[in-house]
Amino acid sequence: MAERGAAEHDAAAEPLALHRHRGTRAVQRLVEHAPASGGLALWVRHEDLAAAEDDAQPPPLSTDGRTLFYTPAFERLPLEQQAGWVAHGTLHVALRHVQRFAALQRRLGDVDLRLFNLCADAIVNSALGHLAWLALPPQALRLEALLRSALGLAQEAEAALLAWDVERLYRELDDREPPRGGRSDARRDGPRAARARALGQAQAADLKPGQGTLEAPEDEAEQTRSWQERLLRGHAGDGSHSLLRALLADLPRSRTPWEQVLRTQLAQALAQRPGLSWSRPSRSYIANQGRAGSGRRLPWEPGTTASRRVPKLALAVDVSGSIDGALMQRFAREVEALSRRLEAPLTLIVGDDRVRSVQTFAPGRSDLRSIRFEGGGGTDFTPLLEEVQRQQPDIAVVLTDLQGPARLSPACPVIWAVPAQQPLAVPPFGRLLLLQ
Repeated sequence: MAERGAAEHDAAAEPLALHRHRGTRAVQRLVEHAPASGGLALWVRHEDLAAAEDDAQPPPLSTDGRTLFYTPAFERLPLEQQAGWVAHGTLHVALRHVQRFAALQRRLGDVDLRLFNLCADAIVNSALGHLAWLALPPQALRLEALLRSALGLAQEAEAALLAWDVERLYRELDDREPPRGGRSDARRDGPRAARARALGQAQAADLKPGQGTLEAPEDEAEQTRSWQERLLRGHAGDGSHSLLRALLADLPRSRTPWEQVLRTQLAQALAQRPGLSWSRPSRSYIANQGRAGSGRRLPWEPGTTASRRVPKLALAVDVSGSIDGALMQRFAREVEALSRRLEAPLTLIVGDDRVRSVQTFAPGRSDLRSIRFEGGGGTDFTPLLEEVQRQQPDIAVVLTDLQGPARLSPACPVIWAVPAQQPLAVPPFGRLLLLQ
């Protein structure tokens, strides 16, 4: 009986043991002071790590995007700092920073994890900076300080959090030299990246991507949607006590890659459509003739014929804007592949305040990589759009930073392909496509 009682006691205690970890008291403090948003920590897995065997000193807390990992050093911190670390790590998970790093790396090919970590830390620290009941790590990097030091921008915390997400911030800071001979590890920092690293050298590297970071598209969309809803509900429930100083521009969103959006739009506009043929009847007309009976005549139904018209694509490039070389390479590959796949010739219109050149290329034969951007402003889209109208394409794509007037709207659909550094740009008409 004694053995049975001990077994029952152990079974009852086991579920409680699963919820005991080094961050338990800190999680309790979050829930006590911010029940709704602090409760986000209850949606996160927690795991204690053993002491490191080598001389490395990992941060007290780190995350792989799903789990918060605690080292023995975490227990030696005051409770306010423990709460700060747990709130910091919880927001990394809720904002899906590790997964977004992996997604950005998949799109760009080379993303500096340390620089991305600094961007994510700056956003999270500024979001938490208004709370007096927790303590951020010493010399915690803030978004407003990073913008001021690395980019020369003076913005208060609230305004900066409403304007910057981690992907946009990273792209602005990553001015490393282009890779040489395929070696991304040999890229040297430009002035912006160097200033960011110097400012954040005391920051712990707490983002730890793993093998399971990349998710299936359907799982990624579902998790993003779930965390966004939890963040919105938690912020609304806690009001001024929320972990979020304000609703962030960095809230996780399910983002469809711009390449997929561009493919869909161009495929719909350039697809071959059968035409009517009044010289021959439709199949339904022929089939119904036998059922109509003698002496009865059915109304004529024209048949269809394959369209002989060749679809046309117009690409207008604003060379007065500033387009990153790597982004232009990706855009050029995508447009050339689509032109070849859809068998659509490409009319390339290059200009700024006037048309500089007009060239027509066979499907998939354009050389967009040779275009040089001046980055000097002074754009007027009207001459470019007038040339688009003269070419009479099925669809037009305008590659620009949207800094200029447009006094003409062509008859065809227009896609404004804009670098992600201009997220607040508003097209005069047509559809905006942010190239991220």
